[in-house]
Amino acid sequence: MVERMSGAERRAQVLAIAAKEFAAHGLHGASTEAIARDAGITQAYIFRMFRTKKALFLELVRAAFDRLSDGMRGAAEGKTGLAALSAMGTQYFDLLADRTGLLLQLQGFAACGDQEVRDVVRSCFARLWDTAEGGTSLEPVTVKSFLAFGMLLNAGAALDVEHVDGAWAEGVRTRIQAGLFEHITTEANR
Repeated sequence: MVERMSGAERRAQVLAIAAKEFAAHGLHGASTEAIARDAGITQAYIFRMFRTKKALFLELVRAAFDRLSDGMRGAAEGKTGLAALSAMGTQYFDLLADRTGLLLQLQGFAACGDQEVRDVVRSCFARLWDTAEGGTSLEPVTVKSFLAFGMLLNAGAALDVEHVDGAWAEGVRTRIQAGLFEHITTEANR
């Protein structure tokens, strides 16, 4: 018996399947044929829902970045300065457990050779910056350092350093303590 789904349920199903496919293979390597097969639908149905493969990819990349920005914003609610940054950092670290979301962000960066993708990823990263800067009211150099550490955490999570034995992996796994960013100011950076 064929499972009947509402349009919204089918769309959510396709997005979940496509997220895994794009996270693993990127914009150009992902297969809409594989997505359709796993969803039990035709490729034509995917294109009716999303128009193009790139549009589907971009929707997923935006959603992955939005979960990160929204999570950080929520974690910092009611806090300012370094306390807000610390709460954002804890939330950021926790969100790295979503391997599919993490890899979608990285696949977005990897596909920035395409102007349309680059424009979307720039917008997503700008929102992430605005979340960190606006939610903390800290100086740009402090926000930059925080996001730079975040990129290192992304790389470590993508490399699955939790399961690697080695001094370098241990260094990447080191948790960032709340006071780390206290000395990073515009004045100290002159």
